[in-house]
Amino acid sequence: MANQTNMVVLVDEDDNKIGLEEKMAAHSNGGRLHRAFSIFVFNSKRELMMQRRALAKYHAAGLWANTCCSHPFDGEAVAAAGHRRLMEEMGFDCELTEAFSFTYHAEVGNGLTENEFDHVLIGRYDLPPRINQDEVEDWKFMAMENLVKDAGDNPERYVPWLLIVLPKIVEWARRNIR
Repeated sequence: MANQTNMVVLVDEDDNKIGLEEKMAAHSNGGRLHRAFSIFVFNSKRELMMQRRALAKYHAAGLWANTCCSHPFDGEAVAAAGHRRLMEEMGFDCELTEAFSFTYHAEVGNGLTENEFDHVLIGRYDLPPRINQDEVEDWKFMAMENLVKDAGDNPERYVPWLLIVLPKIVEWARRNIR
């Protein structure tokens, strides 16, 4: 059996587990629906912590993304996976709250497709991260209005899933971040 880090949890449209598949296979041939999470960490100025994906990533290399994204291991709770990956990629942890979930389907380059049931986790943190340079090329805090404008003007700078979820995050932040 493959190493757990190379497997994703296949799910149905209601996020019920229907199997496991090797990560690259699940992202090939149009992509199979699998469980994922996206973390959005805001500071006290209501700015979003962004990461620029490492240049060696297997897809969307060098593009700007939200704070952290990944897949939970089989049997691992989404929140626990979020805390694990936040530490592994960004070098810090914070309280995370699930804001909403959604499904999306997007081509991500190199012949790969994301087809994810994505759990959106929100956190708050004000300090600089300690990035893992195998995962993250760079980082910055960005005001939501600046992100919306730049993503509209320069979508090629951003990962496809961020462009898809951005309107939902803007609405969530408008209602929930004070």
